[in-house]
Amino acid sequence: MPGEKILIVDDEKSMCQYLSIMLRKEGYDVVTVNSGKKAVRAVKESNFDVVITDIKMEGMDGIEVLKSVKEIDSTIPVIVMTAYASQKTAIEALNKGAFYYLIKRAKNEEIKMVIRNALDIHKVKNENVFLKKQLKKKSDFKEIIGKSEEIQKVFNLVDKVADTDSTILICGESGTGKELIAKAIHYRSSRANKPFVSINCGALPENLLESELFGHVKGSFTGAIRDKEGLFKVASGGTFFLDEVGETSPAIQVKLLRVLQEREIIPVGGTKPIKVDVRLIAATNADLEKEVKDDRFRADLYYRLNVIPINLPPLRDRRDDIPLLIDHFLKIATQKTGKVKEVSKEAMECMINYDWPGNVRELENIIERAVILEETDEITLDSLPEKIRNKSVGTKKIVMQKAQVTLECMAFYNVYL
Repeated sequence: MPGEKILIVDDEKSMCQYLSIMLRKEGYDVVTVNSGKKAVRAVKESNFDVVITDIKMEGMDGIEVLKSVKEIDSTIPVIVMTAYASQKTAIEALNKGAFYYLIKRAKNEEIKMVIRNALDIHKVKNENVFLKKQLKKKSDFKEIIGKSEEIQKVFNLVDKVADTDSTILICGESGTGKELIAKAIHYRSSRANKPFVSINCGALPENLLESELFGHVKGSFTGAIRDKEGLFKVASGGTFFLDEVGETSPAIQVKLLRVLQEREIIPVGGTKPIKVDVRLIAATNADLEKEVKDDRFRADLYYRLNVIPINLPPLRDRRDDIPLLIDHFLKIATQKTGKVKEVSKEAMECMINYDWPGNVRELENIIERAVILEETDEITLDSLPEKIRNKSVGTKKIVMQKAQVTLECMAFYNVYL
């Protein structure tokens, strides 16, 4: 993902420049330092997703950098590089926790692939560390905002199905909180202390998605320099959330069907099936039943996924929850900016009457924007985008009881859908 932060450690200026230029072209945020001591200081002062260090440096060498980085944050992948191949040095680095050992004359594509793999592993580790820390806080529905009848029905269904291994299909428009519902199910299940892994099937081209899901074996395609474990294996024992499953190709759909029927995968380029133990939750904003009728989605896969359907209502169908959500997002935004804000009655009514095509995600963005741009202590009609003011005018007014969200209420609803 562009914007991920990489630290390059090398006392050779030309190598720092070479790697920095290459990786910045890929969209990464790159920091370079020319000594081990500076590297350790940088890792203490800032968050990095990957560290790339030369082995042979004056003063503090790469092995010492590796050890120090791991002491500061054991989840950061450290890639070691050297101008000369040495089996002994490579083994020492890997034994001390290096993610990979590269020769400086390695091809650009190999370097980029190793970094990409390191970033993927780091992301999954960070997500699972965070989820485990949150686990004890999630014994009830404190993580979901909503008291409307529509969302309470969803809560009740989640409670009923959470502690089963049945496959679930969550349907709803973009921004309604499908992944949060998937996480709520995971937290309440017997798999709660195992990984929760998610992927957006519509965000990757078919060949990359296949490799991410099922893994690949060394040499299976250009650039496959080593075996890679797929996310189905990473999620072993836990829950795998497939977002936008309707965007998958026919070839991927066949492989997903095999997972559901046989509970096994075959990596790209592999021949031996590998058993997997995961609970599968899929989500879509498409009408999969129509996609099946139009021959754009496999009927057998649809029926395998749709064992327990959960339909999330759009925000316009649960307007009673809008004041709660606004109050919550207002608190988050003011914590970020240091500004204290409140919402005028007119602005509140306007937002309640707006249809929110982007649902909760759109509401969150609008509140953050208003807090940042508004110079007074109150969000008024003028603080809202013109499209919201215009589309709210003339709509049937919702009768809004004058009820401020109490601290007791917001303590219950403290994270949004």
